[in-house]
Amino acid sequence: MTPATGDGVRPATGESDDAAVLPGAPVTVFEAGTHGYHTFRIPAMVRARDGALLAFAEGRRDGPGDAGAIDIVLRRSDDGGLTWSALQLVVSDGGHTVGNPSPVVDPHTGDVVLLTTRAGASATEERVLHGEVDDDNTRRVRAQRSLDNGLRWTAPVDITGQAKHPRWRWYATGPGHAIALRHGEYAGRLVVPANHSDPDTGYGGHLLLSDDGGRSWRIGAVDAGLDGAVKPNETTAAELPDGRLYLNTRNQGGSAPETRAHTLSGTGGESFDQPYAPARQLVAPVVQCSVLAVEGLLVFAGPGDPARRHRMTVRTSDDHGQTWGRELVVGTGPAAYSDLVDLDGPAIGLLHETGRESTYERIDFVRLPRLP
Repeated sequence: MTPATGDGVRPATGESDDAAVLPGAPVTVFEAGTHGYHTFRIPAMVRARDGALLAFAEGRRDGPGDAGAIDIVLRRSDDGGLTWSALQLVVSDGGHTVGNPSPVVDPHTGDVVLLTTRAGASATEERVLHGEVDDDNTRRVRAQRSLDNGLRWTAPVDITGQAKHPRWRWYATGPGHAIALRHGEYAGRLVVPANHSDPDTGYGGHLLLSDDGGRSWRIGAVDAGLDGAVKPNETTAAELPDGRLYLNTRNQGGSAPETRAHTLSGTGGESFDQPYAPARQLVAPVVQCSVLAVEGLLVFAGPGDPARRHRMTVRTSDDHGQTWGRELVVGTGPAAYSDLVDLDGPAIGLLHETGRESTYERIDFVRLPRLP
């Protein structure tokens, strides 16, 4: 393992001034301009069955943009995030785009299952939305797995026919960790949040479901954003203690002023209990955010500045996401995409985009206390 470095974190403010709930020092896991990559973006993280932390990201070779030569890369930590292994290439596709990592650990086998989205290098979001990209180069969905806790990976398998309606254009898995259900009649099911676009209705959100450990997939719940108030986009999921799913999404272009929205599923992701509704207590810019269920609480991480990608903030809810209380400010500078992971002991881990002067200079890992 090689040590990783990071800058100090400013003390949190407000209720979180108690030293017992201050975050640990950040550790830089991915840094722009290293390993042959211009920029690293789109973090995702899971804890493997052997306890190792697996930190995924997009390695963007030629620039910071969402299209172009983009690989999925990985670093592994066996000591709770203090040090990280050498950079590992998980999948590359000859200069095309492979992105939106969404990993999950299958509880039956311990295999790490990874879904990603593949596209041609020139398939920008605008071109895909306007139907200007052929079928081979448009957004396609792929799955692969590791049988040894992330050390080696199978070749990706195209599952687009199982995961994407023919009329959908834009498509993205996750990004961020997916979940395996652990309670009730759907225990063992893998649930991957995803989003899509329809040429008539615009952005929408849906869930991908697998009941055989990620070997086959089907589309579950779909919210096409038909009321116009919320247009679901990048979504994160958590399982509540009673087995229901809590879904929290980015509102991408909906008419509601709120940038976050949420809903529940009592059917293991087969359907949503109701369409996404604005999450009025969650303040964030329009950006991907992350959610984790731990010890009866929901933990939410995202930039706390309503107008820009700044001020990474963690909040908790003890009533299934209806209200959000205690808050911890992790840093007051630039911040964007994130993911959360449960750690052994009284801590959780946060992997997030940040920097001194701009948002995408680094992806840092921070150990956080479990807020009461």
